[in-house]
Amino acid sequence: MGNCFGTHPVNISHSQCTSKPPSREQTDEEKRNGFEGISPEKGKGKIYNNNTPADAMATAADVPSSGKIVTPNLKMFTLQELKQTTKNFRPDSMLGEGGFGRVFKGWVDEKTYGPTKAGTGIAVAVKKSNPDSPQGLEEWQAEVKFLGKFSHPNLVKLIGYCWEDKQFLLVYEYMQKGSLENHLFRRGAEPLPWHVRLKIAIDAAKGLTFLHSSEKSVIYRDFKASNILLDGAYNAKLSDFGLAKFGPINGHSHITTRVMGTYGYAAPEYIATGHLYVKSDVYGFGVVLLEMLTGLRALDPNRPSGEINLVEWAVPSLENKKKLKKIMDPRLENKYPMEAAIQAAEIIKKCLHSDPKYRPSMDKILETLEQVNAIQENPKKKSCSIKTKPNNKQQQEHHHRSPLRFKHNGTRGARPSHY
Repeated sequence: MGNCFGTHPVNISHSQCTSKPPSREQTDEEKRNGFEGISPEKGKGKIYNNNTPADAMATAADVPSSGKIVTPNLKMFTLQELKQTTKNFRPDSMLGEGGFGRVFKGWVDEKTYGPTKAGTGIAVAVKKSNPDSPQGLEEWQAEVKFLGKFSHPNLVKLIGYCWEDKQFLLVYEYMQKGSLENHLFRRGAEPLPWHVRLKIAIDAAKGLTFLHSSEKSVIYRDFKASNILLDGAYNAKLSDFGLAKFGPINGHSHITTRVMGTYGYAAPEYIATGHLYVKSDVYGFGVVLLEMLTGLRALDPNRPSGEINLVEWAVPSLENKKKLKKIMDPRLENKYPMEAAIQAAEIIKKCLHSDPKYRPSMDKILETLEQVNAIQENPKKKSCSIKTKPNNKQQQEHHHRSPLRFKHNGTRGARPSHY
Protein backbone atom coordinates (compact mmCIF):
# COMPACT_ATOMS: atom_id res chain seq x y z
CA MET A 1 0.00 0.00 0.00
CA GLY A 2 0.96 3.56 -0.16
CA ASN A 3 1.58 5.27 3.12
CA CYS A 4 -1.64 5.70 5.05
CA PHE A 5 -1.84 8.71 7.30
CA GLY A 6 -4.54 10.76 8.88
CA THR A 7 -6.63 13.46 7.29
CA HIS A 8 -7.83 16.43 9.26
CA PRO A 9 -10.81 18.80 8.98
CA VAL A 10 -10.40 21.10 6.00
CA ASN A 11 -11.66 24.57 5.21
CA ILE A 12 -13.97 23.52 2.41
CA SER A 13 -17.67 24.07 1.95
CA HIS A 14 -20.25 21.30 2.05
CA SER A 15 -21.03 21.86 -1.62
CA GLN A 16 -17.45 21.08 -2.52
CA CYS A 17 -17.52 17.77 -0.67
CA THR A 18 -20.70 16.21 -2.02
CA SER A 19 -22.39 16.31 -5.39
CA LYS A 20 -25.87 16.60 -3.81
CA PRO A 21 -27.09 17.24 -0.30
CA PRO A 22 -28.54 14.20 1.48
CA SER A 23 -32.28 13.83 0.98
CA ARG A 24 -32.89 13.11 4.67
CA GLU A 25 -31.81 14.58 7.95
CA GLN A 26 -28.56 13.18 9.28
CA THR A 27 -28.59 11.63 12.72
CA ASP A 28 -26.48 13.19 15.45
CA GLU A 29 -24.13 10.21 15.24
CA GLU A 30 -23.67 10.69 11.50
CA LYS A 31 -22.97 14.40 11.98
CA ARG A 32 -20.30 13.52 14.52
CA ASN A 33 -18.78 11.14 11.99
CA GLY A 34 -18.75 14.04 9.53
CA PHE A 35 -19.22 11.87 6.44
CA GLU A 36 -22.48 11.70 4.51
CA GLY A 37 -21.64 8.42 2.76
CA ILE A 38 -21.53 6.22 5.85
CA SER A 39 -24.15 5.64 8.52
CA PRO A 40 -23.75 3.41 11.58
CA GLU A 41 -25.85 0.29 11.73
CA LYS A 42 -25.45 -1.90 14.78
CA GLY A 43 -21.76 -1.08 15.04
CA LYS A 44 -21.12 -1.62 11.34
CA GLY A 45 -20.87 0.69 8.37
CA LYS A 46 -23.57 0.93 5.74
CA ILE A 47 -22.72 2.57 2.43
CA TYR A 48 -25.11 4.69 0.44
CA ASN A 49 -24.57 7.18 -2.35
CA ASN A 50 -25.83 10.45 -0.87
CA ASN A 51 -29.56 10.52 -1.72
CA THR A 52 -29.67 7.40 -3.90
CA PRO A 53 -30.10 3.76 -2.85
CA ALA A 54 -26.91 1.74 -2.52
CA ASP A 55 -27.92 -0.53 -5.39
CA ALA A 56 -28.84 2.29 -7.80
CA MET A 57 -27.01 2.44 -11.12
CA ALA A 58 -25.03 5.50 -12.23
CA THR A 59 -26.74 7.73 -14.76
CA ALA A 60 -25.31 8.31 -18.21
CA ALA A 61 -24.25 11.80 -17.17
CA ASP A 62 -22.02 10.29 -14.48
CA VAL A 63 -19.92 8.30 -16.95
CA PRO A 64 -16.71 10.01 -18.19
CA SER A 65 -15.01 9.33 -21.49
CA SER A 66 -12.74 6.68 -20.00
CA GLY A 67 -13.16 4.35 -17.07
CA LYS A 68 -16.51 4.41 -15.32
CA ILE A 69 -18.17 5.75 -12.23
CA VAL A 70 -20.22 3.30 -10.21
CA THR A 71 -22.29 3.49 -7.08
CA PRO A 72 -20.71 1.81 -4.06
CA ASN A 73 -21.64 -1.80 -4.74
CA LEU A 74 -18.98 -3.05 -2.39
CA LYS A 75 -19.14 -6.20 -0.30
CA MET A 76 -19.59 -5.62 3.40
CA PHE A 77 -17.39 -8.19 5.12
CA THR A 78 -17.79 -9.26 8.72
CA LEU A 79 -14.77 -9.11 10.99
CA GLN A 80 -14.95 -12.88 11.39
CA GLU A 81 -14.79 -13.37 7.62
CA LEU A 82 -11.67 -11.24 7.37
CA LYS A 83 -10.07 -13.10 10.26
CA GLN A 84 -10.63 -16.33 8.33
CA THR A 85 -9.36 -14.73 5.13
CA THR A 86 -6.06 -13.65 6.70
CA LYS A 87 -5.51 -16.58 9.09
CA ASN A 88 -6.50 -14.31 11.99
CA PHE A 89 -4.14 -11.55 10.79
CA ARG A 90 -1.11 -13.73 11.36
CA PRO A 91 2.25 -11.90 11.19
CA ASP A 92 3.46 -14.11 8.35
CA SER A 93 0.60 -12.83 6.17
CA MET A 94 1.46 -9.16 6.70
CA LEU A 95 2.39 -7.24 3.54
CA GLY A 96 3.27 -3.89 5.07
CA GLU A 97 2.39 -1.19 7.56
CA GLY A 98 1.46 2.47 7.37
CA GLY A 99 -0.06 5.20 9.53
CA PHE A 100 -3.54 3.77 8.95
CA GLY A 101 -2.49 0.34 10.15
CA ARG A 102 -1.28 -2.97 8.79
CA VAL A 103 -2.00 -4.75 5.51
CA PHE A 104 -2.43 -8.52 5.31
CA LYS A 105 -2.65 -10.96 2.44
CA GLY A 106 -5.74 -13.15 2.34
CA TRP A 107 -7.69 -15.44 0.04
CA VAL A 108 -11.35 -15.25 -1.02
CA ASP A 109 -13.68 -17.02 -3.43
CA GLU A 110 -13.55 -15.36 -6.84
CA LYS A 111 -17.34 -15.04 -7.15
CA THR A 112 -18.72 -14.75 -3.62
CA TYR A 113 -15.64 -13.20 -1.96
CA GLY A 114 -16.18 -15.61 0.91
CA PRO A 115 -13.11 -16.77 2.88
CA THR A 116 -11.11 -19.64 1.37
CA LYS A 117 -7.97 -21.58 2.20
CA ALA A 118 -4.61 -20.04 1.31
CA GLY A 119 -3.86 -20.60 -2.36
CA THR A 120 -7.51 -21.14 -3.25
CA GLY A 121 -9.60 -18.54 -5.09
CA ILE A 122 -8.05 -15.10 -5.49
CA ALA A 123 -5.58 -13.22 -3.32
CA VAL A 124 -6.65 -9.97 -1.66
CA ALA A 125 -4.98 -7.31 0.48
CA VAL A 126 -6.77 -6.48 3.73
CA LYS A 127 -5.95 -3.12 5.30
CA LYS A 128 -6.70 -3.10 9.03
CA SER A 129 -6.80 0.16 10.96
CA ASN A 130 -4.70 0.70 14.04
CA PRO A 131 -7.16 1.08 16.96
CA ASP A 132 -4.91 3.77 18.44
CA SER A 133 -4.73 5.76 15.20
CA PRO A 134 -6.88 8.93 15.36
CA GLN A 135 -6.95 9.18 11.57
CA GLY A 136 -8.18 5.65 10.91
CA LEU A 137 -11.89 6.42 10.51
CA GLU A 138 -11.38 9.48 8.33
CA GLU A 139 -8.99 7.73 5.96
CA TRP A 140 -11.25 4.70 5.83
CA GLN A 141 -14.15 6.96 4.89
CA ALA A 142 -12.15 8.67 2.17
CA GLU A 143 -11.07 5.36 0.65
CA VAL A 144 -14.67 4.12 0.49
CA LYS A 145 -15.87 7.49 -0.76
CA PHE A 146 -13.55 7.59 -3.75
CA LEU A 147 -12.66 3.98 -4.63
CA GLY A 148 -16.27 2.95 -4.01
CA LYS A 149 -17.36 5.41 -6.69
CA PHE A 150 -14.58 5.38 -9.27
CA SER A 151 -13.47 2.41 -11.34
CA HIS A 152 -10.55 2.53 -13.77
CA PRO A 153 -7.83 0.09 -14.93
CA ASN A 154 -5.18 2.30 -13.33
CA LEU A 155 -6.83 2.66 -9.93
CA VAL A 156 -6.53 -0.17 -7.40
CA LYS A 157 -9.86 -1.97 -7.10
CA LEU A 158 -11.60 -1.79 -3.73
CA ILE A 159 -13.56 -5.02 -3.21
CA GLY A 160 -15.19 -4.36 0.12
CA TYR A 161 -14.99 -3.03 3.65
CA CYS A 162 -15.73 -3.79 7.27
CA TRP A 163 -16.71 -1.52 10.15
CA GLU A 164 -17.13 -3.58 13.28
CA ASP A 165 -16.08 -3.42 16.90
CA LYS A 166 -14.52 0.00 16.34
CA GLN A 167 -12.25 -1.52 13.71
CA PHE A 168 -12.13 -0.28 10.14
CA LEU A 169 -10.94 -2.59 7.38
CA LEU A 170 -10.67 -2.38 3.60
CA VAL A 171 -10.28 -5.23 1.11
CA TYR A 172 -8.44 -4.59 -2.16
CA GLU A 173 -7.27 -6.56 -5.15
CA TYR A 174 -3.81 -7.98 -4.48
CA MET A 175 -0.96 -6.40 -6.45
CA GLN A 176 1.74 -9.03 -6.89
CA LYS A 177 4.72 -6.79 -7.62
CA GLY A 178 4.20 -4.37 -4.72
CA SER A 179 5.06 -0.70 -4.98
CA LEU A 180 7.17 1.24 -7.45
CA GLU A 181 9.10 2.57 -4.46
CA ASN A 182 10.34 -0.91 -3.60
CA HIS A 183 11.49 -1.58 -7.16
CA LEU A 184 13.36 1.71 -7.40
CA PHE A 185 14.95 1.86 -3.97
CA ARG A 186 14.84 -1.47 -2.13
CA ARG A 187 18.17 -3.13 -1.64
CA GLY A 188 18.55 -6.17 -3.86
CA ALA A 189 15.57 -5.34 -6.07
CA GLU A 190 15.96 -6.21 -9.73
CA PRO A 191 16.47 -2.98 -11.73
CA LEU A 192 13.52 -1.85 -13.82
CA PRO A 193 14.48 -1.47 -17.49
CA TRP A 194 13.70 1.77 -19.31
CA HIS A 195 10.63 0.51 -21.18
CA VAL A 196 9.05 -0.78 -17.96
CA ARG A 197 9.65 2.53 -16.19
CA LEU A 198 8.03 4.37 -19.05
CA LYS A 199 5.08 1.97 -19.06
CA ILE A 200 4.58 2.58 -15.33
CA ALA A 201 4.74 6.35 -15.84
CA ILE A 202 2.15 6.15 -18.62
CA ASP A 203 -0.18 3.97 -16.53
CA ALA A 204 0.10 6.33 -13.56
CA ALA A 205 -0.56 9.29 -15.85
CA LYS A 206 -3.70 7.55 -17.12
CA GLY A 207 -4.93 7.14 -13.55
CA LEU A 208 -4.37 10.81 -12.70
CA THR A 209 -5.88 11.94 -16.01
CA PHE A 210 -9.02 9.97 -15.22
CA LEU A 211 -9.32 11.53 -11.76
CA HIS A 212 -8.73 15.06 -13.02
CA SER A 213 -11.22 14.71 -15.89
CA SER A 214 -14.05 13.13 -13.89
CA GLU A 215 -17.31 15.05 -13.51
CA LYS A 216 -16.05 16.56 -10.27
CA SER A 217 -12.30 16.63 -10.66
CA VAL A 218 -10.52 14.71 -7.94
CA ILE A 219 -7.22 15.95 -6.53
CA TYR A 220 -5.25 12.90 -5.47
CA ARG A 221 -2.94 14.94 -3.20
CA ASP A 222 -0.45 12.19 -2.36
CA PHE A 223 1.12 11.08 -5.63
CA LYS A 224 4.40 9.29 -4.87
CA ALA A 225 6.28 6.10 -5.72
CA SER A 226 4.97 4.15 -2.71
CA ASN A 227 1.36 4.78 -3.81
CA ILE A 228 1.92 3.32 -7.28
CA LEU A 229 1.31 -0.43 -7.13
CA LEU A 230 2.21 -3.01 -9.77
CA ASP A 231 0.45 -6.21 -10.76
CA GLY A 232 2.14 -9.31 -12.13
CA ALA A 233 2.57 -7.73 -15.57
CA TYR A 234 3.87 -4.42 -14.17
CA ASN A 235 0.60 -2.65 -14.89
CA ALA A 236 0.56 0.36 -12.55
CA LYS A 237 -2.40 1.41 -10.40
CA LEU A 238 -2.83 4.29 -7.97
CA SER A 239 -3.61 3.36 -4.38
CA ASP A 240 -4.29 5.11 -1.05
CA PHE A 241 -7.04 7.69 -1.49
CA GLY A 242 -7.02 8.70 2.16
CA LEU A 243 -6.06 12.29 1.31
CA ALA A 244 -8.01 12.70 -1.95
CA LYS A 245 -10.27 15.74 -2.31
CA PHE A 246 -12.85 16.87 -4.81
CA GLY A 247 -11.45 19.77 -6.82
CA PRO A 248 -12.63 23.39 -6.96
CA ILE A 249 -16.07 24.31 -8.31
CA ASN A 250 -17.93 27.44 -9.39
CA GLY A 251 -14.95 28.79 -11.30
CA HIS A 252 -12.55 28.70 -8.38
CA SER A 253 -8.95 27.76 -9.14
CA HIS A 254 -8.24 25.93 -5.88
CA ILE A 255 -9.55 24.70 -2.58
CA THR A 256 -8.00 25.62 0.74
CA THR A 257 -7.16 22.83 3.12
CA ARG A 258 -4.77 21.95 5.90
CA VAL A 259 -1.44 20.86 4.46
CA MET A 260 -1.19 17.08 4.29
CA GLY A 261 0.84 14.86 2.03
CA THR A 262 4.48 13.89 1.75
CA TYR A 263 7.25 16.44 1.92
CA GLY A 264 9.39 16.22 -1.21
CA TYR A 265 6.38 15.43 -3.40
CA ALA A 266 3.97 18.15 -2.23
CA ALA A 267 3.78 21.23 -4.47
CA PRO A 268 5.48 24.35 -3.05
CA GLU A 269 2.39 26.56 -3.32
CA TYR A 270 0.39 24.01 -1.33
CA ILE A 271 2.98 23.81 1.45
CA ALA A 272 3.28 27.59 1.60
CA THR A 273 -0.41 28.57 1.47
CA GLY A 274 -2.63 25.50 1.84
CA HIS A 275 -4.06 26.29 -1.61
CA LEU A 276 -4.59 22.97 -3.37
CA TYR A 277 -4.86 22.99 -7.16
CA VAL A 278 -5.57 20.16 -9.58
CA LYS A 279 -2.08 20.83 -10.92
CA SER A 280 -0.62 20.27 -7.46
CA ASP A 281 -0.81 16.61 -8.47
CA VAL A 282 1.20 17.43 -11.59
CA TYR A 283 4.09 18.60 -9.42
CA GLY A 284 4.10 15.27 -7.58
CA PHE A 285 4.06 13.45 -10.91
CA GLY A 286 7.16 15.38 -11.96
CA VAL A 287 8.96 14.39 -8.77
CA VAL A 288 8.18 10.69 -9.30
CA LEU A 289 9.27 10.86 -12.94
CA LEU A 290 12.54 12.40 -11.76
CA GLU A 291 12.96 9.53 -9.29
CA MET A 292 12.41 7.05 -12.13
CA LEU A 293 15.07 8.72 -14.26
CA THR A 294 17.70 9.04 -11.54
CA GLY A 295 16.93 6.06 -9.29
CA LEU A 296 17.20 8.45 -6.31
CA ARG A 297 14.64 9.25 -3.62
CA ALA A 298 12.91 12.63 -3.57
CA LEU A 299 14.39 13.21 -0.14
CA ASP A 300 17.25 11.43 1.56
CA PRO A 301 18.93 12.97 4.62
CA ASN A 302 21.84 10.53 4.15
CA ARG A 303 22.96 12.30 0.98
CA PRO A 304 25.32 15.31 1.12
CA SER A 305 23.62 18.52 2.25
CA GLY A 306 23.33 19.93 -1.26
CA GLU A 307 21.79 16.73 -2.59
CA ILE A 308 19.21 15.87 0.11
CA ASN A 309 16.37 17.36 -1.92
CA LEU A 310 16.40 15.66 -5.31
CA VAL A 311 14.45 18.40 -7.10
CA GLU A 312 16.76 21.18 -5.94
CA TRP A 313 19.85 19.17 -6.81
CA ALA A 314 18.85 17.49 -10.08
CA VAL A 315 16.66 20.01 -11.93
CA PRO A 316 19.63 22.17 -13.08
CA SER A 317 21.07 19.07 -14.76
CA LEU A 318 17.91 18.55 -16.82
CA GLU A 319 18.87 21.48 -19.03
CA ASN A 320 21.98 19.87 -20.47
CA LYS A 321 22.41 16.54 -22.26
CA LYS A 322 25.80 15.75 -20.69
CA LYS A 323 24.64 16.68 -17.20
CA LEU A 324 21.46 14.68 -17.66
CA LYS A 325 23.43 11.59 -18.62
CA LYS A 326 25.45 11.89 -15.41
CA ILE A 327 22.38 11.85 -13.17
CA MET A 328 20.56 9.01 -14.98
CA ASP A 329 20.13 5.86 -12.91
CA PRO A 330 23.35 3.82 -13.35
CA ARG A 331 21.28 0.64 -13.01
CA LEU A 332 19.83 1.41 -16.44
CA GLU A 333 23.33 0.71 -17.77
CA ASN A 334 22.85 3.27 -20.57
CA LYS A 335 20.17 1.04 -22.10
CA TYR A 336 17.72 3.77 -23.06
CA PRO A 337 17.24 6.16 -26.00
CA MET A 338 18.97 9.41 -25.07
CA GLU A 339 16.41 11.40 -27.04
CA ALA A 340 13.64 9.82 -24.95
CA ALA A 341 15.48 10.71 -21.74
CA ILE A 342 15.85 14.31 -22.92
CA GLN A 343 12.14 14.59 -23.67
CA ALA A 344 11.27 13.00 -20.33
CA ALA A 345 13.51 15.58 -18.64
CA GLU A 346 11.61 18.32 -20.46
CA ILE A 347 8.31 16.96 -19.09
CA ILE A 348 9.78 16.94 -15.58
CA LYS A 349 10.88 20.59 -15.84
CA LYS A 350 7.39 21.65 -16.90
CA CYS A 351 5.73 19.59 -14.15
CA LEU A 352 7.96 21.20 -11.52
CA HIS A 353 7.25 24.80 -12.52
CA SER A 354 6.83 26.94 -9.41
CA ASP A 355 3.58 28.42 -10.73
CA PRO A 356 0.82 25.78 -11.09
CA LYS A 357 -0.85 27.58 -13.99
CA TYR A 358 2.25 26.98 -16.13
CA ARG A 359 2.33 23.24 -15.46
CA PRO A 360 0.85 21.05 -18.21
CA SER A 361 -2.39 19.15 -17.69
CA MET A 362 -2.19 15.42 -17.06
CA ASP A 363 -3.83 14.59 -20.40
CA LYS A 364 -1.12 16.61 -22.17
CA ILE A 365 1.57 14.85 -20.13
CA LEU A 366 0.07 11.48 -21.02
CA GLU A 367 0.06 12.37 -24.72
CA THR A 368 3.72 13.43 -24.56
CA LEU A 369 4.80 10.34 -22.62
CA GLU A 370 3.21 8.10 -25.25
CA GLN A 371 5.22 9.95 -27.90
CA VAL A 372 8.37 9.45 -25.81
CA ASN A 373 7.54 5.76 -25.56
CA ALA A 374 7.59 5.52 -29.36
CA ILE A 375 11.23 6.60 -29.49
CA GLN A 376 13.44 3.57 -30.09
CA GLU A 377 17.08 3.22 -29.15
CA ASN A 378 19.46 3.55 -32.08
CA PRO A 379 21.44 0.26 -32.26
CA LYS A 380 24.49 2.03 -33.78
CA LYS A 381 24.61 4.63 -31.03
CA LYS A 382 24.08 1.92 -28.46
CA SER A 383 27.07 -0.09 -29.67
CA CYS A 384 29.28 3.01 -29.64
CA SER A 385 28.12 4.32 -26.31
CA ILE A 386 30.55 4.44 -23.42
CA LYS A 387 29.12 3.05 -20.22
CA THR A 388 29.71 5.41 -17.37
CA LYS A 389 30.72 3.93 -14.08
CA PRO A 390 28.13 4.69 -11.39
CA ASN A 391 29.44 7.08 -8.79
CA ASN A 392 29.71 6.00 -5.18
CA LYS A 393 26.87 8.28 -4.05
CA GLN A 394 24.37 6.67 -6.40
CA GLN A 395 25.60 3.19 -5.56
CA GLN A 396 25.10 3.96 -1.90
CA GLU A 397 21.64 5.36 -2.63
CA HIS A 398 20.51 2.16 -4.29
CA HIS A 399 21.63 0.16 -1.27
CA HIS A 400 20.11 2.51 1.27
CA ARG A 401 17.55 0.41 3.08
CA SER A 402 16.18 2.80 5.67
CA PRO A 403 12.91 4.43 4.51
CA LEU A 404 12.23 8.11 5.03
CA ARG A 405 10.37 9.31 8.05
CA PHE A 406 10.93 12.96 7.23
CA LYS A 407 8.13 15.31 8.25
CA HIS A 408 7.78 19.02 7.72
CA ASN A 409 4.97 21.57 7.99
CA GLY A 410 2.32 18.98 8.75
CA THR A 411 3.28 16.77 5.84
CA ARG A 412 3.76 13.06 6.15
CA GLY A 413 6.79 10.96 5.47
CA ALA A 414 7.23 7.88 3.34
CA ARG A 415 7.26 4.38 4.75
CA PRO A 416 7.72 0.97 3.13
CA SER A 417 4.21 -0.38 2.91
CA HIS A 418 1.79 -1.72 0.32
CA TYR A 419 -1.63 -0.22 -0.32
